[in-house]
Amino acid sequence: MCGICGEIRFDGTSPSALTQTRMMEALAPRGPDGSGLVIHDNAALAHRRLRIIDLSERARQPMVDAELGLTVAFNGCIYNYPELRAELEAKGYRFFSHGDTEVILKAWHAWGKDCVGRFHGMFAFVIHERDTGRVVMARDRFGIKPLYLAETPGSLRFASSLPALLKGGGIDTSIDRHALHHYLSFHAVVPPPRTILNGVRKLPPATIRVIEPDGRKADTVYWSPPYERDPALAELSADEWRDRVLEALRRAVRRRMVADVPVGVLLSGGVDSSMIVGLLAEEGQHGLMTFSVGFEEANGEKGDEFVYSDLIARHFDTDHHKIFVLSDRLMEALPGVFAAMSEPMVSYDNVGFYLLAQEVSKHIKVVQSGQGADEVFGGYHWYPPLAASEDVAADYARVFFDRSHETMKAHVNPEWLPDDDPSFALVAGHLSRAGADTPVDAALRLDSQVMLVDDPVKRVDNMTMAWGLEARVPFLDHELVELAARIPPEEKLRDNGKGVLKDAARLVVPDAVIDRPKGYFPVPQLKYVDGPYLDMVRDALTSRAARERGIFREDYLARLFADPSGHITPLQGSELWQAGLLELWMQTHGI
Repeated sequence: MCGICGEIRFDGTSPSALTQTRMMEALAPRGPDGSGLVIHDNAALAHRRLRIIDLSERARQPMVDAELGLTVAFNGCIYNYPELRAELEAKGYRFFSHGDTEVILKAWHAWGKDCVGRFHGMFAFVIHERDTGRVVMARDRFGIKPLYLAETPGSLRFASSLPALLKGGGIDTSIDRHALHHYLSFHAVVPPPRTILNGVRKLPPATIRVIEPDGRKADTVYWSPPYERDPALAELSADEWRDRVLEALRRAVRRRMVADVPVGVLLSGGVDSSMIVGLLAEEGQHGLMTFSVGFEEANGEKGDEFVYSDLIARHFDTDHHKIFVLSDRLMEALPGVFAAMSEPMVSYDNVGFYLLAQEVSKHIKVVQSGQGADEVFGGYHWYPPLAASEDVAADYARVFFDRSHETMKAHVNPEWLPDDDPSFALVAGHLSRAGADTPVDAALRLDSQVMLVDDPVKRVDNMTMAWGLEARVPFLDHELVELAARIPPEEKLRDNGKGVLKDAARLVVPDAVIDRPKGYFPVPQLKYVDGPYLDMVRDALTSRAARERGIFREDYLARLFADPSGHITPLQGSELWQAGLLELWMQTHGI
């Protein structure tokens, strides 16, 4: 829901309205239904609106509460805002609108930093206090909604996307070598506060930051669930865990129906999205709109899973929409995909979500999606081998990292390589933190709090919001995740992964969807870079801009060009696509 941007100045001058306008224009696809700009002394807050809750002008943003002396720019949705509003009204607060934005303002005034712990939802917001000059920034527990930051001389700028910050000008666009290492090693995951650019950072998830008028700042991390067993739950049976998961997911899906417009579902045909459809059918949703996408096959690899999405659509009698993407349309879409990326993201899913969102946005503005279930309930292939691990960091890196630090020396020119191994150090540090009972618990915590944020979640937000479509993710309901973190790993790893979730699914959807082989979002033309895709990538990596950058060794690129399908990462990604995507993203955004 929307895009936000703005600037805080610490040098006594006022922010430039022209700069804010340029950033707002870059965010227009995220909020095609309206715009607004408010400048208060040292702070500018701007907003692009996607009307979903309270469609009236009373809910326009930035929202100013003159009585409280507060102004907010907010991106996201607070699903429990009606309950919070009632609680605030009981405390004497008066409301002039009917949506969730004003609830944030009153909640901050009533509860201060504790307000974010009361929010069920996805959000990134910035509040300016008239009387103190302070600015408050916050991001939801999983970073579902982004917030990028850039320090410039005398100011701090913020925006919902990195390209929007670049449009404001004056940003250091040199490449962060540690972030580059993460991109090439940690499967394109660049955890906060870093981005690929030295001049742009991002607020970490589950963080609230208070910035004083002189620029001093203080962060509070307000959520980090323990991945430990609760003795009070030690005697629960598999059926009891199943029932608790099903009830928590049912509640999560119900919460995400709050809207003043229709809500649909992105239906891949896997267990996760199928469960969402089934639970919405339980809630009495008739004529629910569902959407699936498929691609041409390549190298004998099928490019769609329509057989399963069709099965679910028929079973629950949904208003189902399928799009089949021919190769020429895929090629035509790629420039838009690169432009929509706030950061370079190597997953083939990007173009799938981009084209799916384009079609969905012709029908509705809000969908539910199944992201997060694998990271929360142990669905990936690398979790079972970790159950007996004696060196979880090394074992995790072996199955997840695209290349080791040593291998990278043969791929990247020396000036771009840090002396140490920052990617392994980051992962090892996270995996060794207290609060996880087993190696599998530690890996699930890493994946749900770090990898998920800057890969699947960012991918879905970027590609759906490129078309003014809001995606909601019930598997990242924080109460559901807190419950899952308490479940013994063996209950998750059963049945080839997600055992306890599959148990719950059997009470909702047909077994054929549950017992199928695990699928991914297949885009085989990009996995086996060939034909026009090979030409595009080769042109980018041999261009003058790429040669002057000099990131990759020429002998390494020559090997990739000679045999693209022969260089596949442990996670079944193309090394050539990874290198080419990075350069194509930088050229798209004028880096």
